[in-house]
Amino acid sequence: MHHFHLRSHGHGESAVLDMTVGTPYKIITKFAMPILLSQVFQQLYNTADSLIVGQFLGTDALAAVSSSGNLIFLLVSFFTGMSMGSGIAISRYFGAKNDEKVSQAVHTNIAFSLLSGILLTVVGVLFTPTILEWMNTDKEVMDEAVEYFRYYFLGALALVMYNNCRGILNAVGDSRRPLYYLIVSSILNVLLDLLFIAGFGWGVWSAALATVISQVVSVVLCMIYLMKKGNVFTVEPKKIRFHRAMLIETVKYGLPSGVQNSVIAFANVIVQSQINSFGKLATAAYGTHAKIEGFAFLPIMSFTMGISTFISQNLGAAQYDRAKKGARFGIITSVSMAELIGVLCFIFAPQLVSLFDSNPGVIEYGVKQAHTVALFYGLLAFSHAIAAVCRGAGKAFVPMTIMLAVWCVLRIVYITVVMSLFKKIEYIYPAYPLTWFVSSVIYLIYYTCSDWVHGFEKKQKKGKVRANEA
Repeated sequence: MHHFHLRSHGHGESAVLDMTVGTPYKIITKFAMPILLSQVFQQLYNTADSLIVGQFLGTDALAAVSSSGNLIFLLVSFFTGMSMGSGIAISRYFGAKNDEKVSQAVHTNIAFSLLSGILLTVVGVLFTPTILEWMNTDKEVMDEAVEYFRYYFLGALALVMYNNCRGILNAVGDSRRPLYYLIVSSILNVLLDLLFIAGFGWGVWSAALATVISQVVSVVLCMIYLMKKGNVFTVEPKKIRFHRAMLIETVKYGLPSGVQNSVIAFANVIVQSQINSFGKLATAAYGTHAKIEGFAFLPIMSFTMGISTFISQNLGAAQYDRAKKGARFGIITSVSMAELIGVLCFIFAPQLVSLFDSNPGVIEYGVKQAHTVALFYGLLAFSHAIAAVCRGAGKAFVPMTIMLAVWCVLRIVYITVVMSLFKKIEYIYPAYPLTWFVSSVIYLIYYTCSDWVHGFEKKQKKGKVRANEA
């Protein structure tokens, strides 16, 4: 008997979860709950900046921070998507009990995140003003926005490294430790925000500085744990390099997720630049609504991450029926939670928006948007859940293609057409429910009609045939 529930070589590895045994719904829930709490703290990070900036520095500063939330998401989400790819590789080999491949995938992942973090820092710091101008950022808030984002991008390496370290731990079923590290850094972030802005009276740039410092702390905590000896996923500095075969596999699974995240973010940047053209009240409201929606959507995101890891580990262990059971449970749970949250967001929209900004104009815009989209969150959750199933099965190109066609191309076409015809902001908001509906229909057809369960096997057979022919 080599490994049962927990794979431990010392150091009390009880947080590492082998998802190929136990009741599927209990295992997925056990894994998803710490991720949910992690995501709440991740949002608190971003929201603390907005709340404290809005309260102490006013609407202009809040608009500066909100003006380009999508810009940050665009740049960061590509690398987050790539880390999902290495996560799929790690989960798959962890499920198959192939410790050597797990180690190769981990070290390739770390090498990749170091390189991409440095690249993101350089691009972000150099091109911030250009991108903000391109996004129609209000002239009144431009200087503050440039300051904020330049400081933010100075910490890009820490941001990318943290996401990748969390991806490694999640892939081996450990969702608890990333939570503990995030709690520490989130509390630190809020305290530093208050110290810099309320205490020292510094400007909006110091909110970004607070975020950077707290991100660095969370990375240091992650790396201290990952470098402990005796785990299948232990990081050894001398082994950090690109393993060619593993890099190809990581890119194969990760690039579609990275591209998918980026194109969605790109479409949202287009939406944001249209919203920005209605002035700073509309910008502040859109940013505020994004924060509320971010919180509302956390339970769903945590379950979809659980679905991906569960399916990868179980398909790696050739447990097909178990993978299907987990998928069904994850989809039903995600959609039910999303719909419940949507109803609450619809009812309490005015109170939620006014938490961030009590300006009546901002509240009016924010409520209008919430009332247009909130009741359709079930569709959004359905699309995300099936995308997670596809990623877990190594079929990351499927969600990439669907999201690219629907959430990017269709969304941009819709907005371009309605804005040229009507020039009214309330015609922009339906772009979201409309595209969620279309993608959900396509996903439903794919999920019920395709053989997603045997994705890894077919690839292995192809590889063997090629090897034999050679």
